[in-house]
Amino acid sequence: MNPSRPAAGLTVAGIIPARLGSTRLSRKVLRELAGRPMVEWVYRAAAESGLMDPVLIATDSEEVAAVCRERGIPIRMTSPDCASGSDRVREVASQVPADVYVNIQGDEPTLTPDFFPPLLALFAQPEVQVATLAVPCAREDMANPNAVKVVTSTGGKALYFSRATIPYDRDGAGCSGYRKHLGIYAYRRGALEQFASLPPGRLEQIERLEQLRLLENGIDIYVASAPRDTIGVDTEEDLARAEAVLLSRGRA
Repeated sequence: MNPSRPAAGLTVAGIIPARLGSTRLSRKVLRELAGRPMVEWVYRAAAESGLMDPVLIATDSEEVAAVCRERGIPIRMTSPDCASGSDRVREVASQVPADVYVNIQGDEPTLTPDFFPPLLALFAQPEVQVATLAVPCAREDMANPNAVKVVTSTGGKALYFSRATIPYDRDGAGCSGYRKHLGIYAYRRGALEQFASLPPGRLEQIERLEQLRLLENGIDIYVASAPRDTIGVDTEEDLARAEAVLLSRGRA
């Protein structure tokens, strides 16, 4: 079996939730970077991996839908009542059959196709129900609450996610194993349904991290290594940094 591909016979759908409203950066999924709207960069990275069929945008915005149609990007309209991107993915899953659903953040324009093979390769193990990605945490992000840290078992299962610096280096020995979580998730259908049916948990509400709902309910999350860090866009500064990366790749 090719270790960079999901198990033979699995069907995989890539869903990109794209909400036009954003409290930190208005209309960010349609903001232009290097000649394309942000959401198109995300779609192209996912589609070019060749591992997901279909790849589509899930939105409640007619404006987002219109931009996608103009560019030949498949869309599914979803309810404006969806509380989160995961709820939007679940709504699409009720219409689009697949064994595995990948929830791809619509504000990650620096994603590239090589992020998806290590994520989906985990599903060659039948016990894996939910998978995500992490990278080594840069020093400047170790104490940054916007950079979520994850610690894992020797078998690759997430033990905890936190905005705090974990593990805590009590003796100042110089921990070099900090890992930053990237918010891309893949779920088997049953795990997605279970996740969406559960109420928010106490830890989730404290940390404001919805993946903790899974851990609180005994659902394992397996963590693969991503090829590099990404730039999640929340500010004008993030937008400028992401555009510089895209222009440096010569992909505009």
